[in-house]
Amino acid sequence: MKLFGHIALGLLLGYAALAALLYVFQSRFVYFPEMGGVDRATPAQLQLPFEEVRIATPDGEVLHGWFVPAPQSRATVLFLHGNAGSIVHRLDWLPMFQRLRLSALLVDYRGFGQSTGQPSEAGTHADAEAAWQHLTEDRHVPPGRIVVVGESLGGAVAAHLAARARPAALVLHSAFTSAPDLAADLYPFLPARWLTRYAYDTLAAVRELRCPLLVAHSPGDEIVPLAHGRRLYEAASVPKQWLELAGGHNDGFIFMRDEWAHRFEEFLQRHLPA
Repeated sequence: MKLFGHIALGLLLGYAALAALLYVFQSRFVYFPEMGGVDRATPAQLQLPFEEVRIATPDGEVLHGWFVPAPQSRATVLFLHGNAGSIVHRLDWLPMFQRLRLSALLVDYRGFGQSTGQPSEAGTHADAEAAWQHLTEDRHVPPGRIVVVGESLGGAVAAHLAARARPAALVLHSAFTSAPDLAADLYPFLPARWLTRYAYDTLAAVRELRCPLLVAHSPGDEIVPLAHGRRLYEAASVPKQWLELAGGHNDGFIFMRDEWAHRFEEFLQRHLPA
């Protein structure tokens, strides 16, 4: 019995230590930025003209981004990426945007790529708002000509922005309903909802939307279950469209590039005034 008690105590202490580590070092499980240095790739590798952008935030950070114009542009995409890497890893999106005559602003959150600072939930939202202001105030792009696109964690940031800024449309790719919901799916052996210090409540933001919504998700997504995408789609009370992808969390767009472009074009024709 004593041996059993020692084993049980050891397991309990190990479980508590794991939970404590996840709580204390949580940001390291949320953000995986490519920090510092010079970007290894630019849109020039795709033979696309682009402009280096530096955006100052109200709290003193400087965000790095690219503005990539499209010939005879009909609208501008504000692209908000996921929790890993930087805009360097999102070059694959640009040919589709060009094909659809969409200019694009890709911007790194604070602490990502060449942007200054440290990432945080409030920081990512502030960074998205600063990028929005750059488009609307510095470049004089009308809100009704901006399509906000968010992937994964960027979907939460994009939805939060779209619920307040009212762009022409919102596109969510492989997005989750909330950080606690996703944590519960990823760590079912832990009281993840209680341990999660991040909200990233995409579902709440979607319920507040006043612009059209396109939700794209793959049944093969190994990180964010398909149910998250379906719940986001079903929660929206605005004109909406569903696109089922193939492939995993990070390559669904690549596998479905042609279908993406076709369905995105349909969505734009339906909801973007000529």
